[in-house]
Amino acid sequence: MVEDIVTALAKNGYATIPGAISAEQVAWARTELEAIVEQTPVGRGDFEGYRTRRVYGLFGKTRSLDALAIHDVVLGVLDRVLGQYQLSAPTGISIGPGESAQPLHPDDAIYPLPRPHAEVVVNVMWPLQDFTATNGATRIVPGSHRWTDERPGPDTPTTTVEIPAGTALIYPGSVWHGGGANNSEANRLGVVLHYAVGWLRPVENHVLVVPPAVAAALPERLQELLGYNIHPPFIGYVDGRHPRKLIEEVDVPVLS
Repeated sequence: MVEDIVTALAKNGYATIPGAISAEQVAWARTELEAIVEQTPVGRGDFEGYRTRRVYGLFGKTRSLDALAIHDVVLGVLDRVLGQYQLSAPTGISIGPGESAQPLHPDDAIYPLPRPHAEVVVNVMWPLQDFTATNGATRIVPGSHRWTDERPGPDTPTTTVEIPAGTALIYPGSVWHGGGANNSEANRLGVVLHYAVGWLRPVENHVLVVPPAVAAALPERLQELLGYNIHPPFIGYVDGRHPRKLIEEVDVPVLS
């Protein structure tokens, strides 16, 4: 499956993992995220959306997404595409009724790298309910990951990726994409886990969101993805040591 996904990413700029997580995992994450969304303000502009609520600091607020972050197939794809990597900008996204389509954009544009370049970002969108053309499913511009200076125009064709809850959508940071308009009467809830190569600064500062006392109780691979790791040979050390040594010295809390 990993090989097929890597091939699809190179060809089309996106791929899916059908049935990647169980209905029970979806229900747990959705319940947790919906409660957090209720306390989250709407966005501040066209990009965030005026009727969209975005939950940042996810791994400091819920444990329901831990297994998604270290999903075997996802990590297998990331190993092939990025090599050494970390979580960068994980975000819960609840697109509200009446929200307009998000402007198309590539997620790696925040880094000042000339195109084309080797992939430095990969995103995994996890729908926590069915994504449809009506409720704001992600739109992709197929093949745009190979563009250099091109930009999509009003007539640029897009593919609306309609997928059920539990199926993961993977796309590189170089592909042009955006959330769709929500013309339904309900919120569209999903989580995008944004990974970047280990030598880049992540968008979110995870070691403040998930401090050592909390990170100590997490799976080792998740600790690494949250920044308690080094990019070989030594980017990210703490006092000359691997950051894992730091969290090994703290008392491990009991997580609920």
